[in-house]
Amino acid sequence: MAGKLSAFFGAQDMTQGSPGRNLVLFSLPLLLGNLAQQLYSTVDSIVVGRNVGVAGLAAIGASMPVLNLLLVLFMGISVGASIMVSQLFGARETEKLSHTVGTAVTATLVACLIIMTAGPLLAPWLLELLDTPSNVYQMACDYLTILFIGVLGSAYYNIISGILRGLGDSIMPLVFLVVACGLNTGLDILFVKYFNWGVPGAAWATIISQAISGALCLIKLFSMRGVLHVKLKTLWPKKALLGQLIRLGLPSGLTQAIFSLAMIVVQALTNSFGDLVMAANTAVMRVDGFAMMPNFTFGTAMTTFVGQNIGAGRMDRVGKGVRSGLKLSLSVSVVLVGLILLFGRTMLGFFIDDVPQVIELGQRMMFTLALGYVAMAVTQVLSGTMRGAGDTVTPMWISIITTVIIRVPVAYGLEYLTRPAGGVMGSGEPDCLFFSLLISWVLGAVITSVAYRMGRWKKKSIIKEEEGQ
Repeated sequence: MAGKLSAFFGAQDMTQGSPGRNLVLFSLPLLLGNLAQQLYSTVDSIVVGRNVGVAGLAAIGASMPVLNLLLVLFMGISVGASIMVSQLFGARETEKLSHTVGTAVTATLVACLIIMTAGPLLAPWLLELLDTPSNVYQMACDYLTILFIGVLGSAYYNIISGILRGLGDSIMPLVFLVVACGLNTGLDILFVKYFNWGVPGAAWATIISQAISGALCLIKLFSMRGVLHVKLKTLWPKKALLGQLIRLGLPSGLTQAIFSLAMIVVQALTNSFGDLVMAANTAVMRVDGFAMMPNFTFGTAMTTFVGQNIGAGRMDRVGKGVRSGLKLSLSVSVVLVGLILLFGRTMLGFFIDDVPQVIELGQRMMFTLALGYVAMAVTQVLSGTMRGAGDTVTPMWISIITTVIIRVPVAYGLEYLTRPAGGVMGSGEPDCLFFSLLISWVLGAVITSVAYRMGRWKKKSIIKEEEGQ
């Protein structure tokens, strides 16, 4: 019994057994973890929306694109580390695995120091660049500054949980996150509702709880002596491993950076509509986060599954895993779309219950996006497959095409076409924000399917690269 529990809460070998069963067992705790992760920002938005009002909710929404832009450093590290760890674990290269993990831990610390310095300096300038409304600006600035100062906990949670998932362990990141999420909820209510700290109170609650989850992840990592050996000498970065980490992670980091820049451009358009549209957009994006969770979950599961099996030389299992992943992701997405169509108005009411204009606009936006979640199920599973094989460049280019070349011009173009005669930016229909997103998602699924069928990702394994040297 003890042995079974130990295996359940440790690294999972996905190179044996049914691919569908592997993906389900790995994805369930990962899905719950993503749910808890989403609750961080959602609880902030609910507590602030109900206690501070529309302006507070709009401030959090205005902060998100700026926050995401400045966190791309460790997002890239996380993706690169997860790919390397899953393939090295599948190949049973323990020594190199240990040095890879140590290099990622040290690189994360350096990235955090950069973000903690640059973030508070750049945030005010970026918010001004976005023409953030004056009644929202200072709250958004305070929120961002606090989150950047306390970024270390969030960084280490995300990086190390990515490493643990690369090893097949999706349970412990969930446990740590649930603990932190409960703490975040309690502190949100205490700081915002009872201490009247407003939007900054939500930020303090977030960074304190994230520090706890990051510390727990570090303790878990250093205790995994049966799988790897993280000690002082392995923490010193190896040039070759750091280069490989950057090569694999850079495309994903650049993708996120470009995506965030595009979102900043779209946020400027959103801000031009005023704080009611900003608040509706924030509420819809929080619901969207929950609707997207299964897609991102199965995409992450596919990255680990494919990485381990390619590392073990089990290419025969990859195709079976992709078919199982698509069935799971599409089935769950269809159910979630139905729930959104039935209960969307109730979900929005959690954020703002006394401003009918926000609820009506938000419901319209959610109905527009509904079918896009099915398209994103295909995109995430196939992109996760390509990343697991070591091909992070193809998903990068697809994201750039769909976000920069398609979504941004379509959003601005539709807004322009719906303006009244002589109108200025922001006088068109706000629905353009979500029609443009739906179009980009559907086209993204088509392009990703074509790229997957072409099969170039099958030649990107880091294990094969080393064997050819």
